[in-house]
Amino acid sequence: MNHALRNIFICLLFLLAGARIAIGEAESPEAEALPLNELRTFTEIFAKIKSDYVEKVDDKELLENAIRGMLEGLDPHSAYLDEDSYKDLQEGTSGEFGGLGIEVGMENGFVKVISPIDDTPAQKAGIKAGDLIIKLDDRSVKGMSLNDAVDIMRGKPGDPITLTIIRESEEKPLVITVVRDIIKTKSVRFETLEPGFGYLRISSFQSHTVESLRQAIYQLKEDNSGKLKGIVLDLRNNPGGILTAAVGVSDMFLNKGMIVYTEGRKKDSKLKFNAKPNAKLPDVPLIVLVNAGSASASEIVAGALQDHGRGIIMGEKTFGKGSVQTILLMNNNAALKLTTARYYTPNGRSIQASGITPDIVIDKVKISKIEEAFGTSVKEADLIGHLDNGQEEAPVTDGDNEELKKDISEEETVPLSSRDYELYEALNVLKGLAIIKK
Repeated sequence: MNHALRNIFICLLFLLAGARIAIGEAESPEAEALPLNELRTFTEIFAKIKSDYVEKVDDKELLENAIRGMLEGLDPHSAYLDEDSYKDLQEGTSGEFGGLGIEVGMENGFVKVISPIDDTPAQKAGIKAGDLIIKLDDRSVKGMSLNDAVDIMRGKPGDPITLTIIRESEEKPLVITVVRDIIKTKSVRFETLEPGFGYLRISSFQSHTVESLRQAIYQLKEDNSGKLKGIVLDLRNNPGGILTAAVGVSDMFLNKGMIVYTEGRKKDSKLKFNAKPNAKLPDVPLIVLVNAGSASASEIVAGALQDHGRGIIMGEKTFGKGSVQTILLMNNNAALKLTTARYYTPNGRSIQASGITPDIVIDKVKISKIEEAFGTSVKEADLIGHLDNGQEEAPVTDGDNEELKKDISEEETVPLSSRDYELYEALNVLKGLAIIKK
């Protein structure tokens, strides 16, 4: 073993010994022996690559790749973040970054879309939760690290990228071109569905989400004369985000009780979060919409509200990401994103790989208008010699019709049941809850 490799071997010994002390050797009555044989194997492989690989490889590159492989072998969410990747992560949580607008993970060596972000190039191009990306332009993602794939997808705004994807409902791979853009995510949207019934959409949990939700609730109350009969909280295709934002959103609807707790090996990974008595909507009937793209922080909110019986969860079973990633800064301005704990709902349910099962499951359906077989139906007024109703009706002119058309937007002419069947069903259930409460 030459001098350089011997130094690497010695450094690895010190690192492993330090890591063993850091995780609390006193917790185990018998300290684990250092894996000397595996360390020798590592240094031998390192030496073979240095001497025999077809091209010269930098030591730093080899060691960083070894670190990446070590972390990616743990779970799909642990990763090594170099300086640029760490900056990208910070931009993502602040709500503005460049790229396609999708939350992704790894599955069987391919990039899996957890969910597209609202109003982004990916969503507009038709990318859906559950899609498996197998090619980025002409490059196969098989064997590519998640960080490398994300770096390729981010690119320069205005540049197109062609994604080859596999979708469960399609027989052949789909080829979709997406034009990169600066992604400015607005995490909260709202509107009044019908008088007294509000709609709140949270697309991701960011640093400003709680304040944006507070403002949205205030505006909904203003728009409905201070009285809300019910709220639909839409968490579909919400990939998650910041834990404190999920706690804050849950706190808007809960006046007391636990929201979520975490369990890990280290003492500081065991945390509990409780609701405070300042809920903005503590007793307004609530429906929470979720689907397979609802992950992480979305599942925390849905699980807390479900366990407290605060709202009815409707839609599809959620993604099942119930693990906590901690960002650990390194001396070289890089960082480790390391899984350190699991989330649990107030009743002790683990979200990890299980997800949240809705109280009411809604299958994916598409509602379309049934065309009448003979053009138009026959009514009493169409029968020869029919009786009139004894009242004079004001004539309707073409000008009146034109004015009416101008006041109705194109979206409003399409029934909610056709535009969004799950939301339509949620609104119907919400009306029932409002009637029962009344």
